[in-house]
Amino acid sequence: MQLQNYYYWFKNAIPHHVCDDIVRYAKSIQDEMAVTGGLGNRKLNKKEVQDLKKKRDSDIVWLNERWIYNAIHPYIHKANKDANWNFDWDFSESCQFTKYKKGQYYDWHCDSWDRPYHKPEEPNSHGKQRKLSVTLSLSDDKDYSGGELEFDMRNLDPDKKANTHVLKEIRSKGSLVVFPSDVWHRVKPVKRGVRHSLVIWNLGYPFK
Repeated sequence: MQLQNYYYWFKNAIPHHVCDDIVRYAKSIQDEMAVTGGLGNRKLNKKEVQDLKKKRDSDIVWLNERWIYNAIHPYIHKANKDANWNFDWDFSESCQFTKYKKGQYYDWHCDSWDRPYHKPEEPNSHGKQRKLSVTLSLSDDKDYSGGELEFDMRNLDPDKKANTHVLKEIRSKGSLVVFPSDVWHRVKPVKRGVRHSLVIWNLGYPFK
């Protein structure tokens, strides 16, 4: 898929008190080790954990509170329109609250799969795929260093040279970025402090 815009961002979009409420609520829930697609919810053995941490190292909490979606959804709709994507989507997966401590990171990946979800037991997601991803910055950029969100705008064309861009525009607390879920991106290692963020994946039926 050829894109005119690889991302669309909003600076200081979500009020600080809402960001603080999200962080406070997420911290009241037991976190878990983040995994990558395909590993499922089973307990990993030692080698699997070692291999995973070569790709991804962070701690997460799953959130489903309606007030969080209500705060962020308007920006997803606006980005989808203003960036000229105009993707059809109608459902958001659980929000993923992520803590990146010193040395933690998430290497290059994209959020979409090569086929739609097959989840007959979950009618809201069955037969759909990730179309739009959102990352919300919940930490003050003075509280950590490193942890930059970076895009590779070659997308899926291996013949193009790397065209990476660090998204400094959303470093400030309450800023967010919306981007098509098949755009490659990474979170670079945190050098100091803790970076809190919230990610939401938004689904729709396959592109026609």
